[in-house]
Amino acid sequence: MIFSSPVFVFFFLPVVWIISRLLPGQKARNIWLALASLIFFAFGQLPYLILLLGSVCANYLFGLALTRETPDRNSSRRRMIAGLAVAVNLIALGIFKYLDFILKFINSITGMINIPGPSGLELPMANLILPIGISFYTFQGLSYVLDVYRDPSAGTRSFGKLLLYISFFPQLIAGPIVLYRDISAQIDNRILTPEHILTGLKRFIRGLGKKLILADTMAVIVDRIFGMDPALLDFRLAWLAAVCYTLQIYFDFSGYSDMAIGLGYLFGFRFRENFHLPYAAKSIRDFWRRWHISLSTWFRDYLYIPLGGNRRGKTRTAINKFLVFFLTGLWHGANWTFILWGLWHGLFSVLEDRNIIPRRLRESFFGHIYAMLIVILGFTLFRAESVSYAFGFFARMFALWPTGNAYQWGYNYILLRALLNARTVFILILSILFASGVFSRLAERVKNKIPALALYNAPVSAAFYSGLFVLAILNMVSSGYSPFIYFQF
Repeated sequence: MIFSSPVFVFFFLPVVWIISRLLPGQKARNIWLALASLIFFAFGQLPYLILLLGSVCANYLFGLALTRETPDRNSSRRRMIAGLAVAVNLIALGIFKYLDFILKFINSITGMINIPGPSGLELPMANLILPIGISFYTFQGLSYVLDVYRDPSAGTRSFGKLLLYISFFPQLIAGPIVLYRDISAQIDNRILTPEHILTGLKRFIRGLGKKLILADTMAVIVDRIFGMDPALLDFRLAWLAAVCYTLQIYFDFSGYSDMAIGLGYLFGFRFRENFHLPYAAKSIRDFWRRWHISLSTWFRDYLYIPLGGNRRGKTRTAINKFLVFFLTGLWHGANWTFILWGLWHGLFSVLEDRNIIPRRLRESFFGHIYAMLIVILGFTLFRAESVSYAFGFFARMFALWPTGNAYQWGYNYILLRALLNARTVFILILSILFASGVFSRLAERVKNKIPALALYNAPVSAAFYSGLFVLAILNMVSSGYSPFIYFQF
């Protein structure tokens, strides 16, 4: 069921697509796509298929109840139904994703205050396996119910349509988060032309290349260095790992989004963009307008604005932002590193609001340097296995003198040379140029000045994407497969 596995690329996807094209009528195709999506999910976690179906059923019933109520949003019954829907979704998410985190926190608190009594009062861990995609399909279900709460006409009486919306396999596991109102009309009426198919294939191959060539190459360096004790690192290895992880997570996640958007095109759906050159940002606020757009938009529309947004004074605005960024970090997982990562971005977002980070700096070239420094340090915290590990890693990043003995310094030098072979250095440079938008600007200039060489030229485009596909598959076969980072969320 993994997007970049040979079984998916060469068997599951072609079979599903061909059958969907052979079926007569949109209704039959919708039923087939919903069934194929459930099969896709079942191959990954069959026991949790009932959880996915339960989420769809619950949100369908809540939406149905809201469509039957008076449209008055001040109605106590409507508020009660919407509140119950939010509670059910968040409780399910909390049990499977955060229960052990809460239990560990309680145990740490009781241990600190040394509660008297018999020993062995420590709460046992539940050790539940995290259901894949639960954060994404829970947020899609929540957005559907809240939209129906606001406008009863936004809902559907068709269980099949809601099932397809929530379970559709291209974006089920790791997004982008899709809103029902954006694709409801497409479920009923989709047009698929040869141009749409070609666009979808190119977008899918582009995402496959990002993942298998760029992200997975960075992963080798990242996993090797982050697997070491921070005390044994020097600033060269620490900065190399931090930069490589910043590139890895971008190409890994944006690659998945490209593949999901491309698959959407192949089946007649149009999903909104999820990334727009985030590493070209000149501020943290600008970064979040470009990074994981579907998540930041979700929190803006369903939490930040309902809390008052920036309409209730500077202090309330700062509190709202810190709450949103706290929950953004928590959404990623039950670890203090994720929470602190969210608060780290929230801090600089508020500092920019207050102009403590001057606007003139943010509008200059140094604004880009500032934003990337904050992003790199933030992702270092995000990648660390614990807060203590992260601080140890930061200490090595900013320690410009050798650590340990001469043997350790020499070992680190040899490791650095081994990690940075010719191929890796080439891909690292390529990744930086792609992530910074240099190639996008270059492609635009080529398109304007030498149309015959532009990627929209059919022969050039066919050669480029065919070569990229072959390289991606060869890289997967020769180097193995590294799971998508956002599958764990």
